[in-house]
Amino acid sequence: MAVLPRISEFFGIVVFMYWFDEQKHRMPHFHARFGGDEAVFDLAGNCLEGDLGVRATRLIREWCAERQTQLREAWQAAAAGKEIPWVAPLR
Repeated sequence: MAVLPRISEFFGIVVFMYWFDEQKHRMPHFHARFGGDEAVFDLAGNCLEGDLGVRATRLIREWCAERQTQLREAWQAAAAGKEIPWVAPLR
């Protein structure tokens, strides 16, 4: 089983980014869990797979808009196999 580095958490949404995770989704992305569901999002907050519901998806989009630089830095670290930095939560 792959390690799931948690990179942020806010309003019950837990965000993960995997090392070397470019096989299925060839673009920068992250995984999010909320209420037992999981979905995959690009760094702009567009859902690529799964469904977390309207409210959680809206919060993720807002978080992505506010944290673009941090998310890109996290993706670069993940793709390089380096330690993935924490991304500040939505407040």
